[in-house]
Amino acid sequence: MDSKHHFLLAQVALMYYEQELTQSEIGRALGLSRVKIYRLLKEAKENRVVQIKITWPIERHTLLEKSLKDCFQLQEAFVLKTAPTDNPLLLSWLGQLGAHFIEHILKDGMTLAICMGRSTYETIQAIGDDLQAHVRVAQATGSIPFTTLELDSAALARRLAEKLGGEVNYLSSPLMADSVEAAEILRKQKDIQFTLQAASDADVALVGIGNLDPQISSFAKTGFMSPEVLAGLTAQGAVGDMAGRIITAAGQEHPTEYNQRIIGVSLDDLRKIPMVIAVAAGPEKARSILGALRTRAINVLCTDDAAAQKILELNRGL
Repeated sequence: MDSKHHFLLAQVALMYYEQELTQSEIGRALGLSRVKIYRLLKEAKENRVVQIKITWPIERHTLLEKSLKDCFQLQEAFVLKTAPTDNPLLLSWLGQLGAHFIEHILKDGMTLAICMGRSTYETIQAIGDDLQAHVRVAQATGSIPFTTLELDSAALARRLAEKLGGEVNYLSSPLMADSVEAAEILRKQKDIQFTLQAASDADVALVGIGNLDPQISSFAKTGFMSPEVLAGLTAQGAVGDMAGRIITAAGQEHPTEYNQRIIGVSLDDLRKIPMVIAVAAGPEKARSILGALRTRAINVLCTDDAAAQKILELNRGL
């Protein structure tokens, strides 16, 4: 876009959104038709000349936050209060909680490692576009080729780096190799080694937590695992995944071949990162979140009150 057209888009957006003129009034002032003004406003949004951010009222459940912190030795816990689990905005609100915390702790020169997923996407979406913390972003897990493009770890890394004004270390690899042998070969490639090292040396990591329900599991949706395989893993004690790693209720990596085929940071890598932030919601994920908390890799949890209550009950054996 040339600077003259960019200026026109900015001028039209200013008159409409800040000066609150109608499209007809802007058209008369600039000698353009109302239809042309409409198209310019649409173009301004599409090209991010104007960006609209809606801030929803968010209430936190401080008692559940304290219980989670005390029970799992967390540095911070953020629990969204009284939100219906079928609310389509639930993850968006949780993303805002996670984003506010990330904006508070980031400093110039840090490295932030990120994994793929809907919760990661919502958190990154909520981070301010003008933060410009000059933070390096490291892709911590490989890509899933058939996932929704905007949710893929490479796309998320690029978007976050744009917001933070930093560079990106891409992980040029699929999330899961075809075999254990293929995974070993991929990990030996210099560019993959470099990014994995950058991710494991990160100051902060942002992860999601998945369960193994074939209806919602990204493994099933992308064809990495069949519903039968997921059911078999569940029968063998698996409860979910974090950073692509299948985990047990005790917080250990499940001894499945699939974990050996993952290209990304390990649970041991995550445990060495000073600040690991997990964002996950819904009581149906409570068992998965509990397993993730028991890995002792998570320092900060963002969840909702229904999930938090269920997590605490499960941990007490209720």
